[in-house]
Amino acid sequence: MKKDNQTTPSNLINSDSFKSLLELKGGDADLFETAIEDITERRQAEEALLNAGALQRAIFNSANFSCIATDAKGVIQIFNVGAERMLGYSAIEVVDKITPAEISDPLEVIARAEALSVELETLITPGFDALVFKSRRGIEDIYELTYIRKDGSRFPAVVSVTALRDEQDAIIGYLLIGTDNTARKRIEQEQKILGQRLQDQHFYTRNLIESNIDALATTDPSGIITDVNKQMEELTGNSRDSLIGTPFKDYFTDPALAAAGVEKVLNEKKVSDYELTARAKNGKETVVSINATTFYHRDNKLQGVFYGARNVTERNRLNQILREKNIELENAKAVAEKANQAKSDFLSSMSHELRTPLGAILGFAQLMESGTPALAPAQKRSIAQILKAGWYLLKLINEILDLALIESGKLPMSIEAVSLAEVMEECVLMSEPQAKTHDIQVVFKRLATKVFLNVDRTRLKQVIINLLSNAIKYNREGGSVVLECSQSNEDMMRISVRDTGGGLSTEQLGQLFQPFNRLGQEANGQEGTGIGLVVSKRLVESMGGVIGVQSTVGVGSVFWFELNRTDEPLSSDADSADIVQATLECDDPGGVQTLLYVEDNPANLMLVENIISRRPNLRFLSAADAIKGIEMAHTHQPDVILMDINLPGISGLTALKILRESPKTAAIPVVALSANAIPRDIEKGLDAGFFRYLTKPLRINEFISTLDIALEQVNRSDNSPDKEIK
Repeated sequence: MKKDNQTTPSNLINSDSFKSLLELKGGDADLFETAIEDITERRQAEEALLNAGALQRAIFNSANFSCIATDAKGVIQIFNVGAERMLGYSAIEVVDKITPAEISDPLEVIARAEALSVELETLITPGFDALVFKSRRGIEDIYELTYIRKDGSRFPAVVSVTALRDEQDAIIGYLLIGTDNTARKRIEQEQKILGQRLQDQHFYTRNLIESNIDALATTDPSGIITDVNKQMEELTGNSRDSLIGTPFKDYFTDPALAAAGVEKVLNEKKVSDYELTARAKNGKETVVSINATTFYHRDNKLQGVFYGARNVTERNRLNQILREKNIELENAKAVAEKANQAKSDFLSSMSHELRTPLGAILGFAQLMESGTPALAPAQKRSIAQILKAGWYLLKLINEILDLALIESGKLPMSIEAVSLAEVMEECVLMSEPQAKTHDIQVVFKRLATKVFLNVDRTRLKQVIINLLSNAIKYNREGGSVVLECSQSNEDMMRISVRDTGGGLSTEQLGQLFQPFNRLGQEANGQEGTGIGLVVSKRLVESMGGVIGVQSTVGVGSVFWFELNRTDEPLSSDADSADIVQATLECDDPGGVQTLLYVEDNPANLMLVENIISRRPNLRFLSAADAIKGIEMAHTHQPDVILMDINLPGISGLTALKILRESPKTAAIPVVALSANAIPRDIEKGLDAGFFRYLTKPLRINEFISTLDIALEQVNRSDNSPDKEIK
């Protein structure tokens, strides 16, 4: 697809910039890279998809970090909300007027120019050139710099610089992303001060020992003082003469505890850090740490005990400060983790919001494709491109949502005993159409015995299908894919997918499970998001397993994962699913039935109304909120109700509960139509009593099939001989 070469906010935000940003935020460095680029390209390609650029704008306009984009000469062109908040300037005050060097500490800019000149062995002039010189040469550049606010105040910042290039690799500008480093600097300074004080105290203590200025005393075996030093005199407020001949225990606030210490050293021959509080003659109390050892005559007869009493009052105070600082550091860590959680929540929210406009695009495109009269060949090709791009974008949104849910720890798992053979066979059947398209033979080596895994069935299928899809997509023409399993140890089963593709180099293997990194495969024209393997890895690990790969260049690759075995359940019969062939034609042109759609989005209402207009046996009613919908359900007694979940006033779930509690509407099948596509939302809706739960964007065939099933159930109920005649 051809790209627009003009410099716009969309193509100013390149992948390297967001990689640097995410490294500073503690997130996954490549999470946004392909997502933002792919979304932007597809919005430019199809005017109907432009509104999905809200995700990129929301990220760029975040107030948590400054984004400053310049032209090739360094003049500021973009100054985001975060930059305005951090620096105090409004965008209009700096855009097209100054360079980032003019809001940076001039002495630091000069020092940086000098340092780079030495490092790179070339003369670099102070100013903007010093800030972007490395990035201009394609060198990753992240450095610390002092920013100067409009009011003259300063703050330290970590700045990531990226050169922005056009398709001809010519530099068209630079992007500087900065974060306020004040908090970390303050904590580091406090730690440095505290550490220095502790070092001073330790040095002081060592000097006391070396110069014998600790309070020292010796006693005879009965605990009577035989000698002291000057520090002991000061500690107790007594002279040497008055101390000698008196009990050692008498100079502490707790004589019994002191006597116990004397007894302890006599029994153990050594005591360390025995804490007591010494009381001076004037009443002053000092906490001391006693280290004591016995000493002997030449004939090994016990002579007495040597005591060293060290003042630990200050040390205890510093330890308390250290404990408090550690608590502060833990709190700071919690704040950082909360910020990372907010990022994941943001991704989930934006993925949900993108489904609504995408639903209208795909829905009306499907209607146009199947409409009458038939479209001209050129129109069919255009519609096909819209649908192809739309479904691909939906896949990308779903994978981003999965990854965000896994990272935030909110991905629901339903762990149960699952038949491995059944799941593998289902996955092979689902992969066969793709294999035929690529002329790939899929070989499934069936198990000789029944094996059950303790996993989430849906997530297991997701992993296997993703590995099969990659093995088919990146295989050679006429190649083969082998799906097999083996027992790796007593408790684990290994599932392997072997292909005959080009294989992976050691360097590529090292980058394999990085989000949005397709290892250069995007140049081959194969569609892909670079998220599937990352999601598969996280899913396997969430189910208590491990995943890996062996590969040989020119031969192929084997992707494998191992999961825990479990015992066969008492009943392993799989529920059979009804397969209904959807059709847009009217199967029963006899009686007219009524459909009520409760939806506040006009585009979604119009889409469903257009679909229903092709069913002459259906009458279409609509309500823009749940209250009105409930009233219309009681008044018109529709045969089927379609219900959105996120409605103004009360939600679709609450409306369903009200309908179920009323005898007049309790039996009406209610089908949920919602952009809430998270598995737990679907499960919650079905548990609440929805007849079916369809996610937006709608697949029209699936929608028609569901509608036919609901109407068929209504018809069977109406024709039941036990039905009460009204």
